[in-house]
Amino acid sequence: MDFALFIKAVILGVVEGLTEFLPISSTGHLILAGSLLGFVDAKAKVFDIAIQTGAIFAVILVYWQKIRVTLQDLPTKRKAQQFALNVLIAFLPAVVLGLIFGKAIKAHLFNPMVVATTFIIGGFIILWAEKRQNSGENTVQVSDTDDMEWRLALKIGLVQCLAMIPGTSRSGATIIGGMLLGLSRRAATDFSFYLAIPTLIGAGVYSLYKERAVLGMNDIPLFSVGLVASFLSAWICVRWLLRFIASHSFVGFAYYRIVFGIIVLVTAWTGTVVWAD
Repeated sequence: MDFALFIKAVILGVVEGLTEFLPISSTGHLILAGSLLGFVDAKAKVFDIAIQTGAIFAVILVYWQKIRVTLQDLPTKRKAQQFALNVLIAFLPAVVLGLIFGKAIKAHLFNPMVVATTFIIGGFIILWAEKRQNSGENTVQVSDTDDMEWRLALKIGLVQCLAMIPGTSRSGATIIGGMLLGLSRRAATDFSFYLAIPTLIGAGVYSLYKERAVLGMNDIPLFSVGLVASFLSAWICVRWLLRFIASHSFVGFAYYRIVFGIIVLVTAWTGTVVWAD
């Protein structure tokens, strides 16, 4: 692996780690960053999905106490069984719809213009959701993920499927969707992180298996660098976000999405930046 490719792997790994769990779309940022770096071939698309696994390891580390207790209690404790079932139920819609529509979405929607548009739309949805939360229109009914019922988990799983459209944000869809469905900001964020574990690991493993023909042993250093960079930056980001949501809303992220989306569209329209598909 040459030095230029090493730098690209580090940059994309850091972008993935910093954006995966914020409501700003890691896939969207990776598509834009890859476009600017000239990293847009078939292998690059596999790389973008595979390095999400590094970010997931960071979530597992941060939430290890909860995960460990759940696994220990799973055979005998009803609460642990219900929690695990909720995560599984929320995970399944993405599996089914991903297998049906994933290939078509990658072929037609993985481009900078779609990302920029969904950035803007998603930003306005976050502003609307936060307005409802602050005005009292949206009543908090669940303050802890252990108190969720399976129907609520299924609804959040269906909302997560919106994130198949690049630029939407998986974490944004599940967190904001959870809040609109009656979860507290902290409970929605926690469940989004738990749901990310099977979702992103599954997506990474499936992508590596499906595209194994374009990969070789010489790609291991590239993917390893991206995974490590993703893990370290995600670990920092997750710990920061959990502190941030204790006293802040997601409004700032909404304005970031809108402004960034407009910048991408304007620079593309004026030819200031050539956003490669």
